[in-house]
Amino acid sequence: MRALSIAATGMLAQQLNVEVISNNIANMNTTGYKRQRVEFQDLLYQQIEQPGSTSSESGTVVPAGVQVGVGVKAGAVYRVSSQGDLSITENPYDLAISGKGYFRIQLPDGTDGYTRAGSMQLSPNGELVTIDGYTVSPGVTIPQDATNVTINKTGSVEVQVAGQVASQIVGQLDLANFFNEAGLKAIGGNLFLETPASGPATVGTPGANGYGSIEQGFVEISNVNSVAEITTLITAQRAYEMNAKVITTADEMLSATSNLK
Repeated sequence: MRALSIAATGMLAQQLNVEVISNNIANMNTTGYKRQRVEFQDLLYQQIEQPGSTSSESGTVVPAGVQVGVGVKAGAVYRVSSQGDLSITENPYDLAISGKGYFRIQLPDGTDGYTRAGSMQLSPNGELVTIDGYTVSPGVTIPQDATNVTINKTGSVEVQVAGQVASQIVGQLDLANFFNEAGLKAIGGNLFLETPASGPATVGTPGANGYGSIEQGFVEISNVNSVAEITTLITAQRAYEMNAKVITTADEMLSATSNLK
């Protein structure tokens, strides 16, 4: 009774689907979060009768054959990198990317991480850091006597110092792009790592061709659509129940067979 194992693969697939949806819903308010989606694939087929095989001595062929599938599997769980809405915070160190690109973050081991979450703060030394204290690359240090900090759309960081009329540039932020954003490896904390699937990071100036611009005083909110996620959740639940019903039906058929006398 192949239906038992086929339905079991369907239940496992929908279980994974529900787990991905629940993670999306849990991160509805996570800054810079990109929703995920499961892509399913059918499994191998048992070729009981090969399509196109000869069916008679006169050369006639079987037009369709008999192919029985053995279930489903998850082919990929990929991120949908569409732009999230921008939410105003009025915090001068909150930065949102409007368009493509990632902030470069120096991790404790010296490697580069990448993030869309622009909730920045200052370290005890005045460096621009993430909420975990990781330095935003390239390093930008704000003078202690700065009275006003301006970060324009191209990433130029300017400060107004007490006693001086003209503002001074203290740093320049850049953005990293990837050929395949879905290939980035998520490590938690709103951070991603480069992988062979993502391709190498291409660093450029915000606002340049192919790079988004920086919006000061804003953060990018999650691109999760709550209504769409709930609808998908209900669909996954119904699919799971239907696969469970197939197992129940197959079990009843086996019971009827075993009770034959």
